[in-house]
Amino acid sequence: MANVAEYQTHIENLIKAYSHYKPYYGDMETELVFDREHNHYMLVNVGWHDDERVSGCVLHLDIKGSKIWVQQDGTEAGITAKEDIVLAYHAPYMRKHTGFAVG
Repeated sequence: MANVAEYQTHIENLIKAYSHYKPYYGDMETELVFDREHNHYMLVNVGWHDDERVSGCVLHLDIKGSKIWVQQDGTEAGITAKEDIVLAYHAPYMRKHTGFAVG
């Protein structure tokens, strides 16, 4: 099991890597949100597509205790490291069936 500082670095590098993939539509900006004090990390796309405002979270990861909690994963491939990751977007009773940590 990695320590929190290692998780923070790993998550930040992961989000930086994904930030290079730009949406194929619209005039979009990619925002990286790193809150090391509270261990919240997000990759968000914001901008305009034609006349519509677009804002969406691509990745949202938190560090809670000794686990990485995936609050949102909008990537095509998904992220892994199953023993240290909790898929928070699954109901608690379903997590034991995912192959990831349960929390």
